[in-house]
Amino acid sequence: MNPRRKKRLTIVLSVLAGIGLIIGLVLYALSQNIDLFYTPHEIVHGKDDTGIKPSIGQRIRVGGLVVVGSVKRDAENLKVQFDLTNKGEVITIKYDGILPDLFREGQGIIANGNLTQPLLLEASEVLAKHDENYMPKEIAESLGENHQAPKYTKEQLDKN
Repeated sequence: MNPRRKKRLTIVLSVLAGIGLIIGLVLYALSQNIDLFYTPHEIVHGKDDTGIKPSIGQRIRVGGLVVVGSVKRDAENLKVQFDLTNKGEVITIKYDGILPDLFREGQGIIANGNLTQPLLLEASEVLAKHDENYMPKEIAESLGENHQAPKYTKEQLDKN
């Protein structure tokens, strides 16, 4: 091979290796910022298809129903703690901030945050459904066919 072609080949291979390294580093950085969706059942038992459980300190998104009677508010600040359930499994969510106006017990929500203990999520964001009939597809599927929306009296709705 002549020296000129050898030099061109070296330059082309170096550029391709550099581009590959940059792409690899970008993908690695992005993979650490992905919020994976879990249900309380999957946090306890692992994903149905792979059996993978979230690890302590991992940033995740959890969806389920707020357990009736589990909401505890701190009188001195915005801290709130409540339980989230689906398929009988329960995890605790701690949140420091203003909850959505539509947040109430027995309702489907999604919480984004870090798993600090096996069954405790420190939420940085809480999202509530926007009308009576909407429920995220993942939550509806995880609750199964037997799920029915909780019935509320007018007094309960006015109170919230």
